[in-house]
Amino acid sequence: MDRLLTVAEVADRLGTSIRFPRRLVEERRITFVKVGRHVRIPESAVGDYVREHTVAPVACRSRRRFRAVV
Repeated sequence: MDRLLTVAEVADRLGTSIRFPRRLVEERRITFVKVGRHVRIPESAVGDYVREHTVAPVACRSRRRFRAVV
C-alpha cells in the first residue's frame, strides 16, 4: 500500500505553494483519495506526475545557425 500524503506534504515535495496541488486535485490532473472530508495523494501519484511532466533536454546543435551574409 502506498503512503498517503497531505496536500501540504505534496506541496513541500514539489517545492510549490499549497494552492498548486489543490488545483491539481480540483482539475483532476493527479490521483487522489478522499478520506472523509480530507484529501490525500498517494506517494506514487506524485512520482507519476513528475515523470509525466518532465521535459528532456534537447541535444545541442551547432550554435551557428545562420550563415553570414557577404
